Amino acid sequence: MAKTIYLGMGCFWGAEKKFWSLPGVVETSVGYQGGHTSEPTYKVVCAGGTDHVEIVKVVYDENIISTREILGVFWENHDPTQGNRQGGDVGTQYRSALLWTDDEQAAECEKTAKQFGQILTLNGIGPITTQIASAANHKYWLAEDYHQKYLIKNPNGYDCHAHTGYFLPKE
Repeated sequence: MAKTIYLGMGCFWGAEKKFWSLPGVVETSVGYQGGHTSEPTYKVVCAGGTDHVEIVKVVYDENIISTREILGVFWENHDPTQGNRQGGDVGTQYRSALLWTDDEQAAECEKTAKQFGQILTLNGIGPITTQIASAANHKYWLAEDYHQKYLIKNPNGYDCHAHTGYFLPKE
């Protein structure tokens, strides 16, 4: 059965790359979510003031890859303590966000946030600032074509991802 989850972890170019070749991931795309402007564009979102997040839509087959495995890639490949930024990318569009689409995902998002947060706190990194919410309340706006699979089209393109160096425990 295919499931969808939306993941904000900084610049969506490199974030999408983390997911598109995982076994069990059926589809990825990048877009904008969580803001208050209709039909946002990259230029408008990057100018600030819309409160959108650069997001990766991940559709996956839960018979091949679990929600927890998807979330492991999410937590381990950015720094969820940085607030409205990732590394040198600063602004609300670069915040950490998990937007779930069903109750099982909601529970796993909360559980893994707590587990990963404890690891970060024990290591003096700081509390998680990740927005965790239902995707039902946040319309997904597909980004412009040139952003889709950007790092396939531009293999030497920008791929900033700050991360903590810590891992989500296996269950």
